[in-house]
Amino acid sequence: MTQPKKPMALGEALGGYLSRSGLARRLEQATVVEAWAELVGPQIATVTRALSVTPDGTLMVRVATHAWATELGLMTTRILARVNGSRKHRVLHVRWMVGPLDQP
Repeated sequence: MTQPKKPMALGEALGGYLSRSGLARRLEQATVVEAWAELVGPQIATVTRALSVTPDGTLMVRVATHAWATELGLMTTRILARVNGSRKHRVLHVRWMVGPLDQP
């Protein structure tokens, strides 16, 4: 006769499900969008808006002007280092898109 399983804490069950389903990685990627201004600082945050992270690890960022897009393109490696911090491969690429910052 097998013993019934002990009840599991909800947080533990949810954490296990997120890990098994691959959603834990996606949630970690999504935190980049929320923390964008803090990660890149006020000067860059003023002229950009992080929009989303694709499943393949591409961060989509709207940029106010072509000049800023060019400048940020040259800084992509440093920005990726800031965004990822100690978590490697959270974001692999950045796509800079010029357009109004107040539109999705």
